[in-house]
Amino acid sequence: MSHSVRRHLRLAIAEYDSTIRRWIPGYETMLAVAAEAVAAVQPAKVLDLGSGTGALAEALLGRPGVGSVDLIDVDPEMLAQARIRLAGAGPRATFTEASFHHRLAPCDAVAASLSLHHIPTLEAKAVVFGHVYDALAPGGVFVNADATMPADEDGRREAFRFWAAHMAGHGIREEQAYAHFDEWADEDTYLPLEAELGALRRLGFQAEQVWSAGPMGVVVARKPEG
Repeated sequence: MSHSVRRHLRLAIAEYDSTIRRWIPGYETMLAVAAEAVAAVQPAKVLDLGSGTGALAEALLGRPGVGSVDLIDVDPEMLAQARIRLAGAGPRATFTEASFHHRLAPCDAVAASLSLHHIPTLEAKAVVFGHVYDALAPGGVFVNADATMPADEDGRREAFRFWAAHMAGHGIREEQAYAHFDEWADEDTYLPLEAELGALRRLGFQAEQVWSAGPMGVVVARKPEG
């Protein structure tokens, strides 16, 4: 399965890191919360699914107790940018051009930021969650920083209104914000939070949302010990 951020977002890769902050409410805080949740289990090995330009991996590698991070992405341009960003990390950062739909290597933690919304259905996402559960050591953690949307139309309208207001506060006209939402809908699917939490819990995870800003949130799912 292939995915091109340049094609999907109509954005030069070098512009991604500055533009994503204008697009995503609470982006910096979201990454910090996600990194802290991963670091809390003192993982020797972390997998970063759909790692993009390496912003989350950089935050992870800056936390005490985090050993190595394997950045996994199907987009070679994004991985190339991540390699530049993390050049100083040495062997603690590895890079794998692969789909997160495949089975995963054994690890102590799995993280994802703004990547799993490219999975189009709850059923397909549950399969990925299952691969994550199988890869994690007992006591390991899965942290997903991403967008979800309420199931009801009124709730969805309010969530998109919040999102558009954030973008308007960063110089993006409201009509342009909604045009972005329409364009992104070709490849993005924002599922209800409770549906995702339910899928995680059915696998055996202890899962909860620990932070949110409008439709953006951080979900922490812990695999039980033993």
